[in-house]
Amino acid sequence: MAAITLTLNGKSVTIEADPKMPLLWAIRELAGLTGTKYGCGIAQCGACTVHLNGAPVRSCSLPLAAVGNKPITTIEGLSANNSHPVQQAWIAEQVPQCGYCQSGQIMAAAALIARKPNPTDQDIDSAMSGHICRCGTYPRIRKAIKKAAALATANVNR
Repeated sequence: MAAITLTLNGKSVTIEADPKMPLLWAIRELAGLTGTKYGCGIAQCGACTVHLNGAPVRSCSLPLAAVGNKPITTIEGLSANNSHPVQQAWIAEQVPQCGYCQSGQIMAAAALIARKPNPTDQDIDSAMSGHICRCGTYPRIRKAIKKAAALATANVNR
């Protein structure tokens, strides 16, 4: 066990953990932020996606030792009131069915739009590849990403 300080959603958080512990468990069990979900444990489904230094990563397979001092953003840190364009679009398009995978889907989509403000279908396919939705809401996800990109662009142009 070691004292590990993380920058989590803009706040410094110190936890006692094994440096080999996956980031997912530190976020959920030690920091108490349960929006990030455990799906498969082998970085294949995307339910555990968070941002590390702005890039989407699978937190279930990333040991705390690999995080260093890079900032971590979870679904809870995307916005305090669902005002992020991706969250607004997800709500408007009624994307979730069961909802389990959606925090990972939203985090991947937010990273995509931050990187590519006007993503093509190919950009969306590439960014969302490996994010599994057992309910099959992929058409709604694509529509919401396009809507979120338009919302984000409109917010920038204000």
